Amino acid sequence: MIRISLSYIVLGIWAVTSCTAQKSNSPETDNESVTVLITTANGEKSFHKEEINLVMNDAQTKADITLNPSEKYQSIYGFGSAITGSTCYNLLKMNPSYRTTFLKETFSTTEGLGQSYVRISIGCSDFSMSEYTLCDKEGIENFALQSEEKEYVIPILKEILTINPDVKIIGSPWTPPRWMKVNNLKDLKPHYEWTSGHLNPKYYDDYALYFVKWLQAMKSHGIEVDAITIQNEPLNRGNSASLFMGWQEQLDFIKKSLGKRFKQEGITTKIYLFDHNFNYDNMADQKDYPLHIYNDKEASSYIAGAAYHNYGGHYDELQKIHLAQPDKELIFTETSIGEWNDGRNLSARLLDDMEHIGIGILNNWGKAVIVWNLMLDEKGAPNREGGCKTCYGAVDISSSDYKTITKNSHYYVIGHLSSVIKPNAVRIQSETSNKNILRTSFKNPDGSYALVLLNRASSDEEITINDGKKHFKYSIPARSVASFLWNN
Repeated sequence: MIRISLSYIVLGIWAVTSCTAQKSNSPETDNESVTVLITTANGEKSFHKEEINLVMNDAQTKADITLNPSEKYQSIYGFGSAITGSTCYNLLKMNPSYRTTFLKETFSTTEGLGQSYVRISIGCSDFSMSEYTLCDKEGIENFALQSEEKEYVIPILKEILTINPDVKIIGSPWTPPRWMKVNNLKDLKPHYEWTSGHLNPKYYDDYALYFVKWLQAMKSHGIEVDAITIQNEPLNRGNSASLFMGWQEQLDFIKKSLGKRFKQEGITTKIYLFDHNFNYDNMADQKDYPLHIYNDKEASSYIAGAAYHNYGGHYDELQKIHLAQPDKELIFTETSIGEWNDGRNLSARLLDDMEHIGIGILNNWGKAVIVWNLMLDEKGAPNREGGCKTCYGAVDISSSDYKTITKNSHYYVIGHLSSVIKPNAVRIQSETSNKNILRTSFKNPDGSYALVLLNRASSDEEITINDGKKHFKYSIPARSVASFLWNN
């Protein structure tokens, strides 16, 4: 856990991505150097930056980690956090100069860590100021963005996009308008509640238009949305705003209305299925949720892939889904820290989180990694009844001054990934015989190599890393995360 005041942040932290992003034109590149970024679980090093020598291989070169750039896997969209209503509330409570400083540290590719993918809710989430949809009055003609979008989310998104215009945005609804919900698909009785219920097939076309209107409304404010998921956590009836949507329901909605409406309107925004846990909440009839929909040729034609969370199950589910349907994409859209997993204890969380939401996701075909709230206060607020009151943000801000920030493990995990793995990077093979080191490796669009690893050992590990032509040596601190970037 690292606490800092924004007025006294060490500027060298932000300079990390400035150095790495501009490395191809810097004298350091001509001198064959590697940029290193280190964070230790004990907090002694926090995004600590170094430059080390890169040398040509010779006959005696032996490596602990060897990259094989000829063996290629998936490309990458990016890494980031959720920009919820609660996050925006806290950001807007900050002094504007402090807020800009923090957002630059987070999103800038020249002055910061270069986060590149954010998630927002379509209507309310469980971290919104209130429960609402964008069409609470019956009749799709009553659709309109609400104050939370116009006064909180859109202003923050615009500030982020000013800093990094290439940030991608994915949107997810927590519930459709209540007048579209029924108790079940047999009785079809109205279910005018925020939680649970099913989407009434009678309103499939209206709900498809709801998505289109949201995309168009956001675009009218200068916000281009790259992708949507159809329902956040479709197997979770208990969230403060929620809807149950089993795979058959999602299939029917896509095939009968959503896919056709997007095609008719010329909408190119990607659609991702599922958006829930690796273990399908242990519901036997929902196992392999996306695969059931892919089996329908027409429905599958409208779909980019599937999104996952990790509140149940293991990331190796991604490998299984990929092998079953290798032409479809996989992204990771939510995970949280909180009281239940000692979320503010960096020593307890850093290595586990890097393994399970960083390296593990990427090495199993994930194209994006997004964590939950970017920023909450020290009480996990603002939050609502029925939502999570024990969650922490990727960073926590003190409500006493809206300046002092605590960086939690998720901020470090995403920062270590985004600082060296750039959008459209391609994962490449890497091998190691060191069982204490977990790693993932990429080749960036500019030809540079990115390597992110963690040292699980309780002692420093001296390693040699070889890209096939050049190599470097480094002593990885005990129980730490390290990111490396160097030119080919």
